[in-house]
Amino acid sequence: MENARGVENVRVRRTRKLLREALIELIEERGFDRVTVGEICARAMVSRAAFYRNHRDKYQLVETIFDEAVAEMLGAIGEGGGADGTERTPLQRWIGFYEHIDGYHRFYGALLGRNGSPWFADRMRATLAGMVGAHLPPPRNQGPGPGSGPDFVPTVLAALSVQSIAWWLERGRPCPPRSIAVRSARLASAVLAEAQSWDAAW
Repeated sequence: MENARGVENVRVRRTRKLLREALIELIEERGFDRVTVGEICARAMVSRAAFYRNHRDKYQLVETIFDEAVAEMLGAIGEGGGADGTERTPLQRWIGFYEHIDGYHRFYGALLGRNGSPWFADRMRATLAGMVGAHLPPPRNQGPGPGSGPDFVPTVLAALSVQSIAWWLERGRPCPPRSIAVRSARLASAVLAEAQSWDAAW
């Protein structure tokens, strides 16, 4: 029984990999909006029945791939502490984050590039905003005016991150993950320092 489940898990993982690779290739060739489920299945040599057993449509396929990638990302940035039980520094998290992006560069490059989808960019920004918000202290500025909402700074930082990723990938990753991570971390620190200087009277 356990062996049968193991074989099934291997088959599911293989099918997911084939679908992911087919999706990426087709986005690069035709653009996300023009890609159909039939084309994905034909390119992956996976039956439509197998596709629809796990995915409602191509959007849910992307969400499944992204959710798996995010789970790996959380491990890469050391959520819950590193392997030795120590908490990672913010810079170490940034480096782990960009190393993760580097590992999935074709997936993110396809969906965030010119042939990609604004829907995915929005989905990624929302996910990153939630992750950033979980690590930020409550905003001191609770009064009316720009930046008074608790989601303002996380939203700005998430947008900055997505744009940094898109820039890096569109140019063929011209510098190592560590370099782009350090630069992005410094930009984020500048945004946070400015936000912390605001007061309710602004």
